[in-house]
Amino acid sequence: MSDTIPVIDISAFMSGSAKGLENAARKVREALTTVGFFVLEGHGVPRARIDRAFAAAARLHELPMAKKLALRMNQHNNGYMTLGRYAVWTSEVNDNDRPDLNEAFFIRRERPADDPVYASGRRFLGPNQWPDENDMPGFRAEILDYTSALETLSHRFLPVAARSLDLEPDWFDGFFADSYYILRVSHYPPVEAGANQYGIAPHTDANFLTFLPLTDVPGLQVRMPDGGWQDVPYVPGAFAVNSGDIVKRWSNGRFKSTPHRALPPVDRDRYALPFFFGPSWDATIECLPGCRGPDNPPRWPVTTYGEWMTGWYDANYDHRVQVSAVG
Repeated sequence: MSDTIPVIDISAFMSGSAKGLENAARKVREALTTVGFFVLEGHGVPRARIDRAFAAAARLHELPMAKKLALRMNQHNNGYMTLGRYAVWTSEVNDNDRPDLNEAFFIRRERPADDPVYASGRRFLGPNQWPDENDMPGFRAEILDYTSALETLSHRFLPVAARSLDLEPDWFDGFFADSYYILRVSHYPPVEAGANQYGIAPHTDANFLTFLPLTDVPGLQVRMPDGGWQDVPYVPGAFAVNSGDIVKRWSNGRFKSTPHRALPPVDRDRYALPFFFGPSWDATIECLPGCRGPDNPPRWPVTTYGEWMTGWYDANYDHRVQVSAVG
């Protein structure tokens, strides 16, 4: 059983090597069945692009509160989330009874105005909210450039995920044809936490895979197999990657959905850009081939990704809590 967070370099796979695919899949399989986290190198996202996204995050959170509250989170959970009002209340790994000490701005897939998805009126599929270009020149373009890069990386990584579960490399392609993703532009100020209070309290992610660019400001910790908490090592330009609840359900528990948390930073602000990658909203999630058998029946009922995420968001990030937010 691993007692460290592994570092995995996928540059050989990204260059088109078939052997690189199998080597990456083997290492990812080991990481996600033991720790549930790994540090990803050789991913192809330029360091400069990541740095620009961090700079955009800092600019956003420096806006006056009145400007941020004008973008407060709507019924689609797009927009600004105030500090000290939310936590993953449904966490099974900690009694999260205090709100988290971070503020965040949520962005989902940007679609054209005439996209029928918008016309459907379905929750969590609505348009993004953006600060005025006069207040934040270039912010929208910078963030969309970053989400484009992360979506490309996430889709390119799918063959590794498939092979790590002994599936054909293209097995997941149809499930992610209109992948559902969320970028959370987070700010953790250096504030004092109360008892059982965190920058973000212990939780598991609800999605498929999360890609988080690493920063030299410490805070992110992973619960290791022995029950202890370990800092994620800082590797410049790398991503921390973890599997979420949907992978755990899809793989019948074969892959972990590992608890993690963030402590408030000391002396300086910390910014975080987790990219939560999931399948299409209407994708059916049922036990994968090879993850069930006569002595290993499916542990969870069949659902869709949209049904799963709607229940999770309503339980943990109800947008109506924003109504009482004051500037």
